[in-house]
Amino acid sequence: MIYTSHVPEAPSFFARIWLSILVAFRIVFDAPLAARVRALLEPALDRSASDRGEDARAPAAPVFVPPTMAIDVAERRNEGALGLLALFQREGRLVDFLEQDIDAFSDGDVGAAARVVHAGSRRALRSHFDVMRVRNEPEGSAVIVGDDHAAASVKLTGNVGGSAPYRGTLRHSGWRVTNVRLPELVRGHDATLVAPAEVEL
Repeated sequence: MIYTSHVPEAPSFFARIWLSILVAFRIVFDAPLAARVRALLEPALDRSASDRGEDARAPAAPVFVPPTMAIDVAERRNEGALGLLALFQREGRLVDFLEQDIDAFSDGDVGAAARVVHAGSRRALRSHFDVMRVRNEPEGSAVIVGDDHAAASVKLTGNVGGSAPYRGTLRHSGWRVTNVRLPELVRGHDATLVAPAEVEL
């Protein structure tokens, strides 16, 4: 008895178009089917790579990221920090104060300027952030830090040794932000422009 392999009839052009769409859609959601398709295509891919003199097992070439794209990603990551800096500059002139050389000024002049910066920065802080103390005890009071404390919320200083509970003096209450209300940046806004130059006419 002679066995002959059955060769399926080749589908028409339009049938092949529909089949390509159907298979592409199913590959996304059907992992076993995707594995079978890859197994069918691997010999052809290996031959194609061999014809080009390439190693089919070599890893794919790294994707080139245009420098402008990398800059855009970095700028978006920094927009929040730049917006916050601009906020404190607008309300409290913080950048002006920090960039000013205060060595030539008297303590009274520095104190007067610090009072203005403090008032504006405090207004900016309270307008856009809700903060609460990490520890409610008065600073300078004796406190006990148990073994159930979050390591990130309490910083132990001085002669640290042994194990909890620790007994010490509260030097700083700590702060935790409970709510943020930052304004949204307008499209096309230059976030690096913390404060525009002012020209009086």
